Amino acid sequence: MGTYSFQGREILPSDSDPAIRVQNLSVTYRTTFEKKPTLKSSLRRVGRGERVVKEVKALKGVTFELPRKRVLGIVGNNGAGKTTLVRAISGILPPTEGRIEINGRVSTLLALGVGFNQKLSGYENIMLGGLAVGYTRAEVEAKTEEIAAWTELGDFLEMPMKTYSSGMGARLAFAVAVHMEPDILIVDEALSTGDAAFKAKAHAKMNELLSEAHTMVLVSHALATVEELCTDAIWLEKGVLKMYGTPTEVIAAYNESTGVDPDAVTTMQDF
Repeated sequence: MGTYSFQGREILPSDSDPAIRVQNLSVTYRTTFEKKPTLKSSLRRVGRGERVVKEVKALKGVTFELPRKRVLGIVGNNGAGKTTLVRAISGILPPTEGRIEINGRVSTLLALGVGFNQKLSGYENIMLGGLAVGYTRAEVEAKTEEIAAWTELGDFLEMPMKTYSSGMGARLAFAVAVHMEPDILIVDEALSTGDAAFKAKAHAKMNELLSEAHTMVLVSHALATVEELCTDAIWLEKGVLKMYGTPTEVIAAYNESTGVDPDAVTTMQDF
């Protein structure tokens, strides 16, 4: 890729190790279900059901590199493997085959409260989230008040998360993720919940991170958001990497394949 401008800064090809390197990544889920017995099998096995193992190949040989200081958008239909990919990059899912190399501290915002304990208070989950990304207790304590102030949850931070609304949970999860000074921030549709004020505040914080040249991976069905925020994009289809390029190129190819009218895509306000 050549040199180009993004949000007022020049984007250069990276000569150093990439922030993320994915090589021939495959992830296969093994699920079991109870198969209803036929009359013949019932007579043989006294009517007991039979456990059947089914394999679901969520990712198939995905390979790409993301240079540092870039923002990667991942697009694709439901079931394309987008969430599986970011969970694998985050270290939550082990690869069935292939290799993932990460250079930097990763903070993940995969869904509301993923990794949080719903029985613990907001303050306790701030500590839990900080420890999970490698900070010491003292380092998290130093950031706690800043995070608490950003959430604007007040006394609710003393209460268990199970008492929170989805919007309140979104505020806490987002605040913890973005205030841990990540080298790489991974976001998977986590901002789709919350009121307009939260979404505006969250987008402002994301733009602040971008201005500080962090690396980011963003999964969203809001294609206008991907085109606005991202420097790079990939298109996944049924677990296969179909295309890597600029957001404009990838989104155009994706829309053409699905027959979607580009003027009908979700806007950033709907993210």
